[in-house]
Amino acid sequence: MDLGLKGRKAIVCASSRGLGKACAMSLAREGADVVINGRNAEVLDLAAHEIAAVAKGSVTPIAADINTPEGRERLLAACPAADILVNNNDGPPPGAFQQWDESHWQAALNANLLAPVFMIKALIEGMKERRFGRIVNITSAMVKAPRSAMGLSTTARSGLTAISKALSVDAAPFNVTINNMLPERFDTDRQQQMAKLAMQFKKITYEEARAEIAESIAAKRMGQPFEFGDACAFLCSAQAGFISGQNLQLDGGSYPGLI
Repeated sequence: MDLGLKGRKAIVCASSRGLGKACAMSLAREGADVVINGRNAEVLDLAAHEIAAVAKGSVTPIAADINTPEGRERLLAACPAADILVNNNDGPPPGAFQQWDESHWQAALNANLLAPVFMIKALIEGMKERRFGRIVNITSAMVKAPRSAMGLSTTARSGLTAISKALSVDAAPFNVTINNMLPERFDTDRQQQMAKLAMQFKKITYEEARAEIAESIAAKRMGQPFEFGDACAFLCSAQAGFISGQNLQLDGGSYPGLI
């Protein structure tokens, strides 16, 4: 299927590794001109070379911290008329509610609510004027199935979900869509970190921790990043113009709820 992305301009935040990189890879393969982003210039340049190897459009790396106004300005200056925005950022680590002070909450809100909101604010009016826009927020399965240990992430990302839903109604008449992707248990650096935490807490081996993670998923395996990236590319496609304000769960069928 031709997704109609050739020549479209895309910004993918936090895309030097993991799911962000997978999204950038899929968009580039479909012909979009992609601006990728990360804080570590060396890691970012390596990702740019990997993506360029399969790209049908241009790949531009921008080293910047999107948690700061200066970092966002630098990223937006590289692609001020983006047709596609994929919001992504590191999530806060799990922890205990009583241990989190104001600085923990502020950091979570800044990274997982305010940074993506300001990226949307900077680009959505231009998308509406051009009558094409695709905004995808990478959030978390914990938005729909909260757990107290992930409370920082759940709270911030639920706020992003709420404002995105509200904005999606206003943007729909202009062929601008806003959707959220809710990953759980993809085989990325994040799951390696979670396995190492499990090793410490449960006094088990890394292999045992990985096996426990896989067993917790209905599909009995972790998701592969390319599966996530290709789903993102479809949500950004010309064909997805009637899909907006939705939360797409990518969790191997694990979510137990009906809605």
